[in-house]
Amino acid sequence: MAVRILSVLGCPDETELSVSIVGDRTIRIINRDYLAKDRPTNVISFSLQEGDFGGVNPHALGDVIISADTAAREAEEGGLTFFERLSFLLMHGILHLCGYDHERSGEAEAVRMEQKEQQLFRILKKEGLLNPAGS
Repeated sequence: MAVRILSVLGCPDETELSVSIVGDRTIRIINRDYLAKDRPTNVISFSLQEGDFGGVNPHALGDVIISADTAAREAEEGGLTFFERLSFLLMHGILHLCGYDHERSGEAEAVRMEQKEQQLFRILKKEGLLNPAGS
């Protein structure tokens, strides 16, 4: 799934990505220690292409950390399968690593990111990638 998302976004085949699926306790600690937000969240992305050492390895895009606990709650609330929600959060995290930002860049950028999410979700669904059983 991540490979397909990166491909649609035009990332080179050599792109490296770390994905971790954790519980609410762990993501809360990460959110608190690195982002000064003492609460669990659904997904956090850390770019390896930004900051003082950004670009040291041009193929290493970054890390996506997803809370399975939060994803399960959100899936139930949104009428999605757990796998669909998890896939959406992976996609959302990767979009952040590719420069999309719905939080700090204003309404126009938030709309652009949401449109890209919808486009990617449609592609993944059409290709059968949102069904873990493949049926």
